[in-house]
Order: sequence, then C-alpha cells, then structure tokens
Amino acid sequence: MLILTVATRGQVTLPKNVLQHLGIKPGDKIELNLLPDGRAVLQAAQSTGTIDGFFGLLAGQSKKIATIEEIKEVTAQSWALTN
Repeated sequence: MLILTVATRGQVTLPKNVLQHLGIKPGDKIELNLLPDGRAVLQAAQSTGTIDGFFGLLAGQSKKIATIEEIKEVTAQSWALTN
C-alpha cells in the first residue's frame, strides 16, 4: 500500500513508479472516476484522437510530396479494401 500526503493546497504528487505503472508520461491526461462508496479509480485517460492531433503526425517522415491525384488513388484503394 502507498500512502500519499495532501499538501495545504489540496495537491497530491504521484511517485514516478506509480505513473510508470499506469503508463502515464509527462503531458498525458489522467482520468479519475469517483465511486459512490468514497473510493476512486485513477487511470490514464484515453486519447480522443482529434484531427488537430493528426495534423503533422508524419511531418518530416518523407521528402516526397503527393499530388492530389495520388492521394485520391490511395484513398480509393483503402476504401476498396475495407468494403
């Protein structure tokens, strides 16, 4: 069991080994679910996968710039494979 101390401002610092156990890295979000019996469940928040997070994902991975025709062709092929 791990006992943590609450600071005067109501803050609690989670030790590094706890964050590692939960798979939480700097900048990640934490989800806290409060249960009716006074307990809580703490876990790494799931990524929402927003379009803003998608932009730039592959930046710098290739020097080739695809034409709009190439993008349309790859997209059509991908849709054909999933249907």
